[in-house]
Amino acid sequence: MSALSACRARLSAFIRGRTSGRDDAEDILQEITLQLINVEQPVENVAAWLFRAARNEMTDRARKKRELPLSGFLSDDEENDFPEDEIAETLFGVAQTPEEEYLKTVLWAELNTALGELTPEQRDVFEQTELQGYSYKALAEETGVSVQTLLSRKHKAVLYLRTRLRNLYDELMES
Repeated sequence: MSALSACRARLSAFIRGRTSGRDDAEDILQEITLQLINVEQPVENVAAWLFRAARNEMTDRARKKRELPLSGFLSDDEENDFPEDEIAETLFGVAQTPEEEYLKTVLWAELNTALGELTPEQRDVFEQTELQGYSYKALAEETGVSVQTLLSRKHKAVLYLRTRLRNLYDELMES
């Protein structure tokens, strides 16, 4: 469970950035912690497993509510082509090898460069919802910008960042 403690803050921010409320985020965190405790086989990379489980749990809940999550802006074919969960696991997971640590460093550098290329409005909404754990509602109240406008800015940021990270991912896979 020490691996859980080590990545709990990042995992919690990851979940909060993708859920509508703090209670939902806590429920998901508790659910995946319980799943980890009950897993029958040893888990080699606990952090990666937790991020994948969180993503799966959020997807399941979104389907049950019949709401369109942000990732739903892409068609199923486009989403399945892009290794988004692998990249998230690499960025937020605990590296197990020097190669994983190097890849993590390269991805963070590319993400930071790409964030600098966004408009300030797009960058701010992306950083605050994805990296700092703000909800859209809280951000809208703080900035005076409508939730719909924030969603639009984030959507544009995500599309741009996916393209940038996809290009890097493709280059790394070719080498």
